[in-house]
Amino acid sequence: MPISLPVRVAAAGALTAAVAATAVSLSYGQHTVPPPMATLALIAPMHATPPVAREARAVTPGLEVLLRDSLHLVRGKRVGLITNHTAVTRDGRSAIDLLHQHPQVRLVALFGPEHGIRGNVDGGAHIASQRDARTGLTIHSLYGATQRPTPAMLRGIDVLLFDMQDIGARAYTYVWTMTMAMEEAARAGIPFIVLDRPNPVTARVEGPLMQFEMRNRGPLITGHFPVPLRHGLTAGELARYVNGEYRLGTRLSVVPADGWRGGDWFDETGLRWINPSPNIRTLDAALSFSGLVMLETTNLSIGRGTSTPFSYVGAPYLDNADLLRRVRRYDLPGVEFELAEFTPRGTDWMQFRNQRCRAVRIRITDREAYQPVLTALVFLSEIQKMNPRQLGMGPMLQMLGSRWAPEAVRRGDDPREIFRRWEAENAAWKQKIGKYRLYPAE
Repeated sequence: MPISLPVRVAAAGALTAAVAATAVSLSYGQHTVPPPMATLALIAPMHATPPVAREARAVTPGLEVLLRDSLHLVRGKRVGLITNHTAVTRDGRSAIDLLHQHPQVRLVALFGPEHGIRGNVDGGAHIASQRDARTGLTIHSLYGATQRPTPAMLRGIDVLLFDMQDIGARAYTYVWTMTMAMEEAARAGIPFIVLDRPNPVTARVEGPLMQFEMRNRGPLITGHFPVPLRHGLTAGELARYVNGEYRLGTRLSVVPADGWRGGDWFDETGLRWINPSPNIRTLDAALSFSGLVMLETTNLSIGRGTSTPFSYVGAPYLDNADLLRRVRRYDLPGVEFELAEFTPRGTDWMQFRNQRCRAVRIRITDREAYQPVLTALVFLSEIQKMNPRQLGMGPMLQMLGSRWAPEAVRRGDDPREIFRRWEAENAAWKQKIGKYRLYPAE
C-alpha cells in the first residue's frame, strides 16, 4: 500500500506527523541541459526503450508534504536550504521560491552541491560561493573550497533542509553532500530535515558493497559511507541508515514522498523529469550510471561528450567487434549491444576528447531484467583480458568496494562469480537496512 495521508515524518528514527503543498511562484524548475556537440556514427540501427506498461501513480514529493501539513518543523525558524534545480513541486515550482516567499518561513541561506544550484556546471568543476540573483541570498558552495558547511556558513541558521533528486548510485555525489552536512549540523546542534524524493531506479540493490576502510581510497564525495553501488535507497532512507548505524548524532527528520513504492520507476510517479546533472539526461542513463561509473576510473569512455552519455563503452585502442562478440556470449538479461563509433567533444571532463573511439553501444530492452553493474563488470573483465597493458584500471578500490574485487578482475576471474559474491554481501546488508526503509517494497 502507498503511504496514506496524513503521511508520517520519520524523525531521528521515530515517526511523527507530516505532509504536502502550498502555492507560490514559478522559477528554477523545468531546467534541462542541451547535449554537447559530438561526432557520432552508429554502425547498427538504434531502437527506443519500450514504453512503460504500468500506469503512473500520483507521488507527492516531501517538499509539498512539508508545506501542507508539517510547517511546524520550520515555522518562524531561520532556514538554510541545501538544494538545486531538481527541488520542485509536481507542477514545477521551486523549493527556493516556495520557502523564500512563504510568510511563515525565514529562508536565510542556500547551499549548492556539485553542478551548482541550477545544475548546469560541468562535473568535477569547483564552484565559488555567490549571491542568488532572484532572492538576494548567499549561495554557499559545497563543491569548491569545502564540501561541508563551515561554522561560519551555519551561523544564524536554526534548521537545515535538504532537497535534491538523487539517482540511487553510490558514486553520485548529492547524498554525500547531504551526509557531510548532517555531520556538521550535529556538531552545531542544528536540526536536519530531508525532504524526500523517489529513488528513480527503484529500491533494487546491486553491485559491490563498499567496505568502510575503502572510503578513503577515493573522494569521500563519491563514497562517504558503506552502501552498494546501486544502493536502492531514497535520500531520506540513506540519511536514516547513516545516522542510525554510524551514530552521527544528527537531530534528523525525514519528510517522506507520499505515494511512492519501492518498485516504482521515476516515469511511473507522475513527477516531471529534470536532468539531475548535465550528463544524466534520461532515466536509462540514470539506471546505467550505477554500473558504467565503475569504468570511469579506467581509461575507457562511457560516452561523455556525446548526445547520449552512459550508453557506451569505448576507447581508441579497442577492437570493438571482438568486444561485441565477447559480451554477447554472456547472454546478459534486458540489454542488447551494437557496434558504434564516436568522437567525444565539449568542455566537460571526458576521456579521449576529440579522439575517435571504437565502442559498443548498450541498449536497454527490459529495465526490470537489466543488471547495470553486472553488465559493466562483464565489459571490464573482457577488456582486461583483451588489453591488459592498455587498460588503465586506476584507483578502483573505492568504486569496487574492496581489495579482493579489483584483484579478481585482474586475475581474470569469471565476472559472474565476482557478482555472486557481491550478492551474498548485499543479502546481509539488506537485512540491516530494513528498519530504515520508509516505503512499501512494491
